[in-house]
Amino acid sequence: MKFTGALSVPAPRAAVYEKVRDARFFASCIDGVRDLAQIGPDQYAAVFETKVAYMKFSFKVTVAVTRADPPSQIEAAVEGAPLGIVGRMTATSITTLTEVGDGTKIDYAVDATLTGKLGSLGQPVLRSKAREMEKQFAARLRAAFEPSEAAP
Repeated sequence: MKFTGALSVPAPRAAVYEKVRDARFFASCIDGVRDLAQIGPDQYAAVFETKVAYMKFSFKVTVAVTRADPPSQIEAAVEGAPLGIVGRMTATSITTLTEVGDGTKIDYAVDATLTGKLGSLGQPVLRSKAREMEKQFAARLRAAFEPSEAAP
Protein backbone atom coordinates (compact mmCIF):
# COMPACT_ATOMS: atom_id res chain seq x y z
CA MET A 1 0.00 0.00 0.00
CA LYS A 2 1.32 3.40 -0.91
CA PHE A 3 0.28 6.64 0.72
CA THR A 4 1.33 10.14 -0.18
CA GLY A 5 0.27 13.50 1.10
CA ALA A 6 1.30 17.00 2.03
CA LEU A 7 0.60 19.59 4.66
CA SER A 8 1.87 23.06 5.44
CA VAL A 9 2.90 24.43 8.80
CA PRO A 10 3.61 28.04 9.81
CA ALA A 11 7.22 27.51 10.88
CA PRO A 12 10.70 27.74 9.32
CA ARG A 13 12.00 24.59 7.64
CA ALA A 14 14.92 24.14 10.07
CA ALA A 15 12.55 24.23 13.07
CA VAL A 16 10.19 21.74 11.43
CA TYR A 17 13.09 19.43 10.59
CA GLU A 18 14.34 19.46 14.21
CA LYS A 19 10.85 18.69 15.51
CA VAL A 20 10.25 15.87 13.02
CA ARG A 21 13.67 14.34 13.85
CA ASP A 22 12.73 14.24 17.55
CA ALA A 23 11.52 10.64 17.94
CA ARG A 24 9.46 11.35 21.06
CA PHE A 25 7.63 14.22 19.38
CA PHE A 26 7.10 12.21 16.19
CA ALA A 27 5.73 9.24 18.14
CA SER A 28 3.38 11.55 20.05
CA CYS A 29 1.74 12.44 16.73
CA ILE A 30 0.84 8.80 16.05
CA ASP A 31 -2.15 7.44 17.93
CA GLY A 32 -1.39 4.11 19.64
CA VAL A 33 2.40 4.35 20.02
CA ARG A 34 3.74 3.52 23.48
CA ASP A 35 6.92 2.32 25.19
CA LEU A 36 9.25 4.18 22.82
CA ALA A 37 12.92 3.42 23.49
CA GLN A 38 16.09 4.31 21.66
CA ILE A 39 17.99 1.09 20.86
CA GLY A 40 20.85 2.57 18.85
CA PRO A 41 21.89 5.64 16.92
CA ASP A 42 18.81 6.62 14.91
CA GLN A 43 17.08 3.34 15.86
CA TYR A 44 13.99 3.02 18.03
CA ALA A 45 11.67 0.33 19.32
CA ALA A 46 8.06 0.78 20.38
CA VAL A 47 4.72 -0.92 20.72
CA PHE A 48 2.00 0.21 18.34
CA GLU A 49 -1.64 -0.64 19.05
CA THR A 50 -4.54 -0.11 16.68
CA LYS A 51 -7.98 -1.40 15.94
CA VAL A 52 -8.86 -2.50 12.41
CA ALA A 53 -12.54 -3.21 11.84
CA TYR A 54 -13.54 -5.27 14.90
CA MET A 55 -10.04 -6.57 15.72
CA LYS A 56 -7.39 -4.98 17.93
CA PHE A 57 -3.74 -5.43 16.98
CA SER A 58 -0.50 -4.76 18.84
CA PHE A 59 2.81 -4.63 17.02
CA LYS A 60 6.37 -4.61 18.27
CA VAL A 61 8.04 -2.24 15.83
CA THR A 62 11.51 -0.98 15.13
CA VAL A 63 12.18 2.23 13.26
CA ALA A 64 15.53 3.15 11.76
CA VAL A 65 16.33 6.50 10.18
CA THR A 66 18.14 5.30 7.07
CA ARG A 67 18.95 8.71 5.59
CA ALA A 68 18.85 12.24 6.92
CA ASP A 69 19.57 15.31 4.81
CA PRO A 70 19.08 18.34 7.10
CA PRO A 71 16.93 20.36 6.76
CA SER A 72 15.21 18.91 3.72
CA GLN A 73 14.65 15.15 3.88
CA ILE A 74 14.34 12.16 6.21
CA GLU A 75 13.98 8.53 5.16
CA ALA A 76 13.07 5.76 7.58
CA ALA A 77 12.45 2.02 7.57
CA VAL A 78 9.86 0.41 9.81
CA GLU A 79 9.55 -3.29 10.63
CA GLY A 80 7.14 -4.94 12.97
CA ALA A 81 5.38 -8.11 13.93
CA PRO A 82 1.89 -8.30 15.37
CA LEU A 83 1.71 -9.85 18.82
CA GLY A 84 -0.37 -13.01 19.00
CA ILE A 85 -0.77 -13.68 15.26
CA VAL A 86 1.47 -14.63 12.40
CA GLY A 87 2.44 -11.79 10.11
CA ARG A 88 4.83 -8.97 9.40
CA MET A 89 4.70 -5.31 8.56
CA THR A 90 7.42 -3.45 6.68
CA ALA A 91 7.36 0.12 5.48
CA THR A 92 9.60 2.84 4.16
CA SER A 93 8.82 6.50 4.50
CA ILE A 94 10.29 9.59 2.93
CA THR A 95 9.54 13.03 4.34
CA THR A 96 10.58 16.08 2.32
CA LEU A 97 10.51 19.62 3.71
CA THR A 98 10.30 22.64 1.40
CA GLU A 99 10.31 26.32 2.32
CA VAL A 100 7.15 28.09 1.22
CA GLY A 101 7.18 31.77 2.20
CA ASP A 102 7.47 31.93 6.00
CA GLY A 103 6.27 28.35 6.39
CA THR A 104 7.20 24.82 5.44
CA LYS A 105 5.49 22.31 3.19
CA ILE A 106 5.83 18.71 4.39
CA ASP A 107 5.50 16.08 1.65
CA TYR A 108 5.43 12.46 2.73
CA ALA A 109 5.32 9.09 1.02
CA VAL A 110 4.88 5.75 2.78
CA ASP A 111 5.11 2.35 1.12
CA ALA A 112 3.84 -0.39 3.47
CA THR A 113 3.51 -4.14 3.10
CA LEU A 114 1.50 -6.37 5.42
CA THR A 115 1.64 -10.16 5.39
CA GLY A 116 -0.10 -12.90 7.33
CA LYS A 117 -3.54 -12.54 8.89
CA LEU A 118 -3.41 -8.74 8.90
CA GLY A 119 -2.53 -8.68 5.21
CA SER A 120 -5.44 -10.98 4.46
CA LEU A 121 -8.00 -8.54 5.90
CA GLY A 122 -8.16 -6.85 2.56
CA GLN A 123 -6.76 -3.66 1.13
CA PRO A 124 -9.94 -1.53 1.44
CA VAL A 125 -10.21 -2.03 5.22
CA LEU A 126 -6.50 -1.48 5.79
CA ARG A 127 -6.33 1.52 3.46
CA SER A 128 -9.28 3.13 5.25
CA LYS A 129 -7.61 2.68 8.66
CA ALA A 130 -4.31 4.04 7.35
CA ARG A 131 -6.04 7.13 5.93
CA GLU A 132 -7.74 7.73 9.29
CA MET A 133 -4.38 7.50 11.07
CA GLU A 134 -2.79 9.77 8.47
CA LYS A 135 -5.40 12.49 9.12
CA GLN A 136 -4.86 12.27 12.89
CA PHE A 137 -1.09 12.45 12.44
CA ALA A 138 -1.30 15.49 10.14
CA ALA A 139 -3.66 17.29 12.54
CA ARG A 140 -1.34 16.69 15.51
CA LEU A 141 1.74 17.74 13.57
CA ARG A 142 0.06 20.89 12.28
CA ALA A 143 -1.22 21.75 15.80
CA ALA A 144 2.32 21.61 17.17
CA PHE A 145 3.29 24.51 14.93
CA GLU A 146 0.18 26.65 15.27
CA PRO A 147 0.87 29.91 17.07
CA SER A 148 -0.55 29.77 20.58
CA GLU A 149 -3.02 32.45 21.50
CA ALA A 150 -1.65 34.80 24.12
CA ALA A 151 -3.81 35.30 27.19
CA PRO A 152 -5.07 38.90 27.66
